[in-house]
Amino acid sequence: MDRAQLLEQMQSLAARIDELSDRMRRLADENRSLRQQQEQLVGERSALLAKNEQARMRVEAMIARLKSLEQHT
Repeated sequence: MDRAQLLEQMQSLAARIDELSDRMRRLADENRSLRQQQEQLVGERSALLAKNEQARMRVEAMIARLKSLEQHT
């Protein structure tokens, strides 16, 4: 292997390393973004579960009041 071929291989490897580095950076950014989205969705889910629980409690209270009214008539 002569010097020119060796230099060409080294340049090729350097270019490949740069491509992999860029890909890794993009994947890290995407991963960070997905984690933020997941945190947001978990928060939204928690809020929706709380609202659902409040609604369930109100419905149960209304049903209890209706049953109470029904028994008094």
